[in-house]
Amino acid sequence: MTKLPEEHRARGIYLLPNLFTLGALFAGFYAIVAAMKGSFDNAAIAIFVAMLMDSLDGRIARLTNTVTPFGAQLDSLSDMVSFGIAPALVIYSFSLNYLGKLGWLAAFVFTAAVALRLARFNTRLSMNEKRYFQGLPSPSGAGIIAGLVWMTVGFEMDGYFIRPLAFVLTVCVGLLMVSNVKYRSFKDLDMKGNVSFMMILLVVLGFVLISLDPPDVLFLIFLLYGISGPVMRFWHILHKRKLRKQRKLNMKEPPDETPQ
Repeated sequence: MTKLPEEHRARGIYLLPNLFTLGALFAGFYAIVAAMKGSFDNAAIAIFVAMLMDSLDGRIARLTNTVTPFGAQLDSLSDMVSFGIAPALVIYSFSLNYLGKLGWLAAFVFTAAVALRLARFNTRLSMNEKRYFQGLPSPSGAGIIAGLVWMTVGFEMDGYFIRPLAFVLTVCVGLLMVSNVKYRSFKDLDMKGNVSFMMILLVVLGFVLISLDPPDVLFLIFLLYGISGPVMRFWHILHKRKLRKQRKLNMKEPPDETPQ
């Protein structure tokens, strides 16, 4: 029997990492269903569950040496649903629908921004820096939107009262995702090396704070991360201007002609 060349043989897919990717996709789909039923707190929680699943699938694939192009494509499609379509539909159903056309246009801006960001990331995969993301990562953008919804529900407020804030945040987050603003990726942190006792204490403190009030703390964390990019960019520009002024002053200073 003639054997087929290896490139033409049917190849299977690895179960474990793709199972986590499908779990993230399921959570994103559930968020949409929950929002359609008016259960917005469950919808927001489902988006955070999708974020957790998404953060694990790639790490598991690298640890088990099961990284494949199929898994990368599946992960990208899952991200589009869980962090692009789901948050946009949740925030639209919760608050933006009160704004009419402006509401669904803002939701579309967010969805389109996620699609454009994922396309840019996939086409520039070999050029991506390890320490920084170009633009706000889509899971973080989804975290801001989901956190806003979850926090508002926790305060027993209707989405009608936060419609201006929801509109501004949705559009701004979308624009940040497709911007050139750099965000720290934290991929350069050595998780296998030794860390100080204070670092472990800070991690434990973070878990305690999140467990005390998950909606407010998670929204604040992701909002601060979203703001950190523009703040760092602004500080970098100011620092460059300061260095330029200092160089000009040094060039204008006359040489010291004091006799020795």
